[in-house]
Amino acid sequence: MKIGIIVHRETLDKCSGNGCLNAFGKREDAFSQYDAQAQLASFTQDAGDMEKKIEKLKELGIEIVHLSTCVRGKNVQYEALAHRLSKDFHVVGYTHGPRQGTTRDSICLKKR
Repeated sequence: MKIGIIVHRETLDKCSGNGCLNAFGKREDAFSQYDAQAQLASFTQDAGDMEKKIEKLKELGIEIVHLSTCVRGKNVQYEALAHRLSKDFHVVGYTHGPRQGTTRDSICLKKR
C-alpha cells in the first residue's frame, strides 16, 4: 500500500516534517492502522497546482492520502481539499497527535 502526505505550505516553510515522518515511521497516531509493508511514497504541500499533484499521486500508485495535522489546523479549505482528494484516494485528515483537533475534527473519507 502506498501512502502520500500533504502538508501545509506555510508551516512547511518552518517545519522539518519530523512530526509526520516520525508518526509514520513508528506507526503511531494516524498511521497506527498500517503494517510494515505500507510505503510512504509522496510528501508534498497543499499549494500550487493541486490537479497536477493529484495526477502525479495517481501515477505513483498512491492509495491513501493523509492531510497533515497542520493542514487540518491552518488550511481554511481543509474540508474542500479532503472531499476533492476523495474522488481519487482514501483520505485521512491528520497525521500525528490526537484525531480530534483543537479547532476542528479530522475528516476521514473513503474513495468515492
